[in-house]
Amino acid sequence: MMEDSVLISYCVVAWSFIAFQLVFSVISPIVSSRCSTAYRQLSKGKQCEWDSRCVSTVHAFIVGSLCLYILAYDDAINRDPIWGDPFQVKMNVAITCGYLVYDLILFARYWKEMKDPYMVCHHFAVLYAYVYVLNRGVLPYFANFRLISELSTPFVNQRWFFEAIGTPRTSRPAIINGLAMAVVFFLVRIAVIPTYYSQVFATFGTEGYIRLGIGPQVAWIVSCIILDILNVYWMYKIACGFYRVVAKAKPGGKPRRNHAD
Repeated sequence: MMEDSVLISYCVVAWSFIAFQLVFSVISPIVSSRCSTAYRQLSKGKQCEWDSRCVSTVHAFIVGSLCLYILAYDDAINRDPIWGDPFQVKMNVAITCGYLVYDLILFARYWKEMKDPYMVCHHFAVLYAYVYVLNRGVLPYFANFRLISELSTPFVNQRWFFEAIGTPRTSRPAIINGLAMAVVFFLVRIAVIPTYYSQVFATFGTEGYIRLGIGPQVAWIVSCIILDILNVYWMYKIACGFYRVVAKAKPGGKPRRNHAD
């Protein structure tokens, strides 16, 4: 039964990869060129990033919605966060893994246009931990909890879309999106840190934790630390950027530039 579950998981990874590649290569270029004159005027490199952010937004809506559903209604993983029935979580994680593989290949193909070493580090850290979820079905609650962070992605992407079509950063739509991005990013990536780690520490020394073995334990803790360091860094950048925009929008506002620009 476990082997069948693993096979299904990797089939979902493969189909996820193909689906997101299809959105990037076919669906987004067709829809975007028909719906936005600004898209047609972008350089090839910018069109590539536009399409990749469309894929990112689609992934965030799918995975974020499934994540909230599982947290609310999956009693098995809420009762046993380490060894609870992982099937629904594995499907959600498999979708994310397919997306991450697609995105890493995209970075490799278009590194000059899209280079982002922090995001590559993020992707590898996530894959490192999620392979254990797919192969052994362990830590379903914690694996799913990390996916809450995807709920901030559409706002981050929307900021880039505004810049790509020339919307001023001080315009009302851009400021509203910037505020929403900062608030949601903080809520789903920073504010949840104490709750997450309190639940992590509560498992230490339990029979379920000991059964994990050293490999999953290291993958779990190390990947979490890496991801949260990146999240704190990105939160700092977002907060600084939003402050500068708001200060600039005020009459006579001339904020100083700093290293976070």
